[in-house]
Amino acid sequence: MINIENAHLDIAAASHPGMTGKKNEDRYGVFAFLTGPGDSPSGKDRLPAVLAVVCDGIGGHRAGEVAAQMGVTLITETVTASCEALTEDDGVQPLKILEQAIQRANHAIYQASLSDQGRKGMGSTCACAWVIDDQLYTANLGDSRIYLLREGHILQLTTDHTWIQEAFDAGIIDETQSEAHPNAHVIRRYLGSPQPPQVDFRLWFFEGEGDDEALDNQGLRLVPGDVLLICSDGLTDLVSDEEIHALVQSTPLAEAPAALIELANARGGHDNSTVVLMAVPTSRSKLRTSTAKAGRGKRRRWLIGCLVALMITVLLAAGVFLGMRWWAGRPEPVRATATPTQSLTLPLPTQREAEVLLTMTPTATLTPSPMENLATPRPTITPWPTHTAAP
Repeated sequence: MINIENAHLDIAAASHPGMTGKKNEDRYGVFAFLTGPGDSPSGKDRLPAVLAVVCDGIGGHRAGEVAAQMGVTLITETVTASCEALTEDDGVQPLKILEQAIQRANHAIYQASLSDQGRKGMGSTCACAWVIDDQLYTANLGDSRIYLLREGHILQLTTDHTWIQEAFDAGIIDETQSEAHPNAHVIRRYLGSPQPPQVDFRLWFFEGEGDDEALDNQGLRLVPGDVLLICSDGLTDLVSDEEIHALVQSTPLAEAPAALIELANARGGHDNSTVVLMAVPTSRSKLRTSTAKAGRGKRRRWLIGCLVALMITVLLAAGVFLGMRWWAGRPEPVRATATPTQSLTLPLPTQREAEVLLTMTPTATLTPSPMENLATPRPTITPWPTHTAAP
């Protein structure tokens, strides 16, 4: 199962039942999608992501291929649905989402094993590699592995959950004894267990680091040229880490998974083998192109917003400029200045002065103007001396 349209990583995968005639109980899925809400107006957190899941039906258990297929389907469905359900203000929490997805798959597989006698006791390993933009998050149960190939080195990022690995870590057996031990394929953690399994989020990157440091490595930044390899134990039982590294480095990516499986089959191919490769493009141009497609709507809205803001700014600036020009060139207002007037107060004439004035003969007669001659004639008032009788 693969859905890698517009993936920002280069991807190749292959699976084979092996050379013993047993049916293939391996299943894998690789899915490319975008994180964050699909209807987000701002495009916040819409980053390109690729999730790879490899599940190996546990040998000796019935219907292992059913458990492996359920594991791939339920884990990928839960992860993608969780990303689509995020709101605008939510941030992606990869480890929390992977925990929920794996526990959901475990519960469903266990319940299915109880409902059908032909599937009783079925289970599966799982190895999940989730790359969000350029950050890596891992989770695993069982002995399916995740490797990182970087700058001439190969690093096993996960730990096998087997009896052999636990005995080796405890110092009970050494590496030589582990190769032919009868408990070599006894799985200690798997999908389909009655109790919720402890999902391993330790990402081993530096030599000598402890559990806490390995957990802190989650979100590891990938660099151009990095190659991630996710595989089932059918490969690693027969092909060493150094051989895996050499073959991947010397083979085109698209052909490398099949070439690795052919090498395992040439050495007996006693188990199913599955290989998934995810490579970070050397130039990062593919990553930029994919990210550009993912954010095309966001950038379009951003550009429109910038243009609108620019237009508003220009209009405001023009308004301020014109306003300042008008203010600077306006005519000064004329202010009326009140000029104080002087008033002359004349003394009233005395009685004697009034009598004298009344006895004075006028020297001029007021003659009406021509316009007044056209109007109704007015009598001429002539003052008479005091104490003089009227004629």
